[in-house]
Amino acid sequence: MRSYKRFAHVYDRLMEDMPYPEWLRFARTGWEKYGMPKTVVDLGCGTGSITVPLANSGFQVTGIDLSSDMLAIARRKMDQSPYANRMYREGGVLFLQQDIRTWELPGQVDSVVSFCDCFNYLLEEEDIKQAFRHTFQGLKAGGTFMFDVHQPAQFAKYAEEQPFVLNEKSVAYIWTCELDEVRSEIEHHITFFTRAEGASLSEELFERFEEVHVQRAYHPDWLYAQLKAAGFADVQIYGDFKWEPPQDDTSRLFYVAIK
Repeated sequence: MRSYKRFAHVYDRLMEDMPYPEWLRFARTGWEKYGMPKTVVDLGCGTGSITVPLANSGFQVTGIDLSSDMLAIARRKMDQSPYANRMYREGGVLFLQQDIRTWELPGQVDSVVSFCDCFNYLLEEEDIKQAFRHTFQGLKAGGTFMFDVHQPAQFAKYAEEQPFVLNEKSVAYIWTCELDEVRSEIEHHITFFTRAEGASLSEELFERFEEVHVQRAYHPDWLYAQLKAAGFADVQIYGDFKWEPPQDDTSRLFYVAIK
């Protein structure tokens, strides 16, 4: 795994079209089906785009991420919320820098969520197993674990459709991919051009930096088996934000596991 650095500061701009409301709706529907939680952990919380809305909705949320830069932005988002003072005062929100493979809290929680394909960033089978075990240990009996991942076919699609290009006034990028079909692993090479700090919109002064991000996709049945091996009593798989079985053309697989 890697922790984001300079990428953290352009992350929200690049991810603003991501379906955060759909992830939140999926989580709430799952809780309505399996029990509404009071305490929630958001694994791989990034800049808090899931954590902060959950906290604002009244859940007691802990956002966990490896990147201190991402967490700093998440805290700023929470600080700007009209509910910030109450949430901090009542202990309704907490951000922790931890590895999702080995995360732990002093007490168990009612639910754990991890969206935006965070688990695809775990590159070895043992990483997945370890993360599942720690999540199982961190949940109360009857607790829910909901997460999504890309399935292998999606990486093949990325490789076929690349390169990807963005060209806007304040940020631009060139994004290419290399696919290792044997490991179902994709390496994203992204060259960013961001407007230099302090530069006005009329100034053509940009800074260049590069990021490499690697993800691995796992067979759906293998992930199911590892959740069961970790101890989860009930595991269901859904596709693309719908509470229906995945299809051949499903992009995102959603797992709902009950302790």
